[in-house]
Amino acid sequence: MTDTEDYSETATPTAHHETHEESGSDEVSVTGLSGLLADSQSSSFLQVAGLLARFQSLISGNWLLRTSPSANYWLAVCWSPELSLFCAVSYTGTGNRVMTSPDGINWISRGSSADISWRSVCWSPELSLFCAVAYTGTGRRVMTSPDGINWISRDTAADNDWRSVCWSPELTLFCAVANSGTGNRVMTSPNGIDWTIRDSPADYNWIGVCWSPELTLFCAVASSGNDDRVMTSPDGIDWTIRDSAAGNNWSSVCWSPELSLFVAVSTTGTGNRVMTSPDGIDWTIRDSPADNDWRSVCWSPELTLFCAVAYTGAGNRVMTSPDGINWTSRTSPADRSWQSICWSPELGVFCSVSILGDVNRVMTSLYF
Repeated sequence: MTDTEDYSETATPTAHHETHEESGSDEVSVTGLSGLLADSQSSSFLQVAGLLARFQSLISGNWLLRTSPSANYWLAVCWSPELSLFCAVSYTGTGNRVMTSPDGINWISRGSSADISWRSVCWSPELSLFCAVAYTGTGRRVMTSPDGINWISRDTAADNDWRSVCWSPELTLFCAVANSGTGNRVMTSPNGIDWTIRDSPADYNWIGVCWSPELTLFCAVASSGNDDRVMTSPDGIDWTIRDSAAGNNWSSVCWSPELSLFVAVSTTGTGNRVMTSPDGIDWTIRDSPADNDWRSVCWSPELTLFCAVAYTGAGNRVMTSPDGINWTSRTSPADRSWQSICWSPELGVFCSVSILGDVNRVMTSLYF
């Protein structure tokens, strides 16, 4: 960190959370910012947001490997603020294709409802429910859980290769997309139990989907097709194909409310593996710092930062950007095949999972 300004009068250092006391190397002085987070004054969030911007490089540029309870192929991870819990799903393992953690450090294996290839997981605050989708299985490629521990298989509308699922609070609706099927590569559900197939505008390999509350819009990206590898929908039912900024294999998309911006990352392309859009319709290609196989991207409002992780690369399998335009390579702790990343506002930490490695298939950024 090059910023040497004295913040001692702004934030008084406080003890770090007891669950992190054994982690050692991720104890940094910026944890004192928790004093501001607890401030009851209405202006405290703005104070913290201004300070945290100064620590973007420190927090997102330093990562630590964490021990996973099993050497499964972990494909997705999400965070539940209400449960204060990370939840990850896998496409390998015997009866243990779920793991949970309260802090990203200490993980526990959980029983999965079926030994099928779980590909994506998300959380619904309104339903107090995790929902995961899979790309194998017969008739039951969804499972749900109220706590990340007890899971129940659910009937799916079609045996497609479901690749991504997200939740819309405004519509009270889950939406999942697939990379197989004929004209039916979308399904929706109001409760995670009852699913309805929806017409998709093109039979592309739809890999990622997200929701924009501000635009009241679903946006999905594909890894196949022509130069039209995006589709959008205001309700999860009626979808419109959109031109993408390039015919890359787009793998993940997320939304930033603060910037009013979609960001998508790709596994292919030459120096152009990012694209952005303010509306899901008009997309602009952006320079990427490395031609890695970028698999997942998420947004941190607290850090005002996008963070993406990759399947390939040499010590640089993380990249960050404050605006979706200017990206910086970050040092990753190990050349694992990182598949998914999410942000926990409550913990102030990014968490990512991998399909390869010994027993350390998780990494987290520094806690602040």
